[in-house]
Amino acid sequence: MSEPTAAAAAFRCGHVAIVGRPNVGKSTLLNHLVGGKVSITSRKAQTTRHRVTGIVTTAGAQFIFVDTPGFQTRHRSRLNERMNKVVRQSFAGIDAVVAVVEAGRTTDADRAVIALFPRGARVVVALNKVDLLKDKDALLPQMAALAALFPFVAIVPVSAEKDRALDRLLAELAALLPEGPPVFGDDEITDRDERFLAAEFIREKIFRLLGEEVPYATTVGIDSFKEEGGVRRIQATVYVERDNQRGILVGEGGSRMKEIASRARTDMERLFGGPVFLEVWVRVKAGWSDDEGMLKRFGY
Repeated sequence: MSEPTAAAAAFRCGHVAIVGRPNVGKSTLLNHLVGGKVSITSRKAQTTRHRVTGIVTTAGAQFIFVDTPGFQTRHRSRLNERMNKVVRQSFAGIDAVVAVVEAGRTTDADRAVIALFPRGARVVVALNKVDLLKDKDALLPQMAALAALFPFVAIVPVSAEKDRALDRLLAELAALLPEGPPVFGDDEITDRDERFLAAEFIREKIFRLLGEEVPYATTVGIDSFKEEGGVRRIQATVYVERDNQRGILVGEGGSRMKEIASRARTDMERLFGGPVFLEVWVRVKAGWSDDEGMLKRFGY
């Protein structure tokens, strides 16, 4: 086997886990880094349930980012236990970690996540939402306190929403990646298929349009996904735990479910690059979040 050229050896490629407590902006950070929606977002905590991969390729490096669910200790179910397990397992086989912390406050939940880091892990802190911080002088003492918790490689104040300092974050991470050729093509932004993304877009709209309880009691299954003549025809089912949740989700005359489906279809068409015909039903499946069979079926 011939020796790699100097140019090939100089290129870097590796896996980077994005971790943090719920609702600090991990999915928003991933989407803005890759330049497209691959991980769903909402103002509610614990929106992300799956390990989602986003790919960023620059002239000198390819970053394979892994967005993880927010590690939490408040709610107990088999679903949440599996989500926390995903966070713990995300450290295996990765080259670097981005720890997302909200600028201006470090909570006990943040410290609990930091305590999970294996000794020797190479971690860069993304101090997110600096655009919302009124007192910028609060950053220095927060950074000093964080530095006392773990030997971070760097602490970078960023705004994922405003695309601020993301280039500096990438530069810090690139130095931590091993030399090697890219794994994915230059134009790829995720390894998740369209079927998975379709289900996630529906679930995102449920989180965005409904109150506090119902979104956490729902999951989405894709029953059929066919592409015919450039049109994607998708049939999906939203599962809830109780009859009253179904009524809330459907809305009067089906109005709320129609709005959810319409907004989800718009996101699908934007990312998939073609028209989508979407049908969504709602079914009651009591105790699905503690049902091993259901959890395996939906990839948890």
